[in-house]
Amino acid sequence: MTQQNQRPTFIQQLHNAWAVQNSLLCVGLDPEWHKLPAHLKHLTVHEAFYIFCKDIIDATAPFASGFKPQIAYFAAHGAESVLQELIAYSHKHHPQIPVILDAKRGDIGSTAAQYAVEAFERYQADAVTVNPYMGFDSVEPYLAYPDKGVVVLCRTSNQGGSDLQFLDVLVNGQATPLYQHVAHLVANQWNTNGQCALVVGATFPAEIAAVRQIVGDMPLLIPGIGAQGGDLAATMAAGQTAQGAGVMINSSRAIIYASAGEDFAQAAGIVAQQTQLAIAQCRIGGA
Repeated sequence: MTQQNQRPTFIQQLHNAWAVQNSLLCVGLDPEWHKLPAHLKHLTVHEAFYIFCKDIIDATAPFASGFKPQIAYFAAHGAESVLQELIAYSHKHHPQIPVILDAKRGDIGSTAAQYAVEAFERYQADAVTVNPYMGFDSVEPYLAYPDKGVVVLCRTSNQGGSDLQFLDVLVNGQATPLYQHVAHLVANQWNTNGQCALVVGATFPAEIAAVRQIVGDMPLLIPGIGAQGGDLAATMAAGQTAQGAGVMINSSRAIIYASAGEDFAQAAGIVAQQTQLAIAQCRIGGA
């Protein structure tokens, strides 16, 4: 492992951001060329992606407690260097906000070790999303970075998630939905550094509640609010901890594509603020 820039642990960053920012909002950064404002399209993809995401970061930072760039949107255009620059920019200008690299990596241990280097040394992300399908040895290499977050897919918000995640498996002779078994494993066996979190989709509030009961106060990254139509009030009721925290409510498209005009950043900031306030109204203790 190379020397990392000294930052608090991922969980410390989250708790600090929830308190200091007074926000549980995580802003997803998913730049798509055909959705960018027209005035940016005379630039190269790299230039346009950087300006678009940088301006979104600056506009939404006052209302966010996390940023979640999705690596595929950058890699598809050979723009990985832009992703590096954006994470470095966020760390420099908004150091209080953790950055979660949404990569959903999942491979054998030797390959996972290289993905961990990619996420934590190349990109300097504070956390990375991983797929648990191949078991603990495919997750363990990420835990070699004791300050970094490992956000494990548990109950995803996509339509096909139930194809596998809701199947019953036998655990000590008891039929248990696979997603709940994943939650048990991460909470009780895999969380060796205390830096793990789980992905649980907002489209399944009952499953969020089941996971919360299993994992205690472990943070939950919850996509599906906004463009995917998740019920915010039901999600918050199911997912927040007794302290009115514990969740990262992710919204991507509804925020970053709030306007297709030159006011795209301003519009994103407005929707981010509205989303933050809507989340706050659902928190224990009120806004």
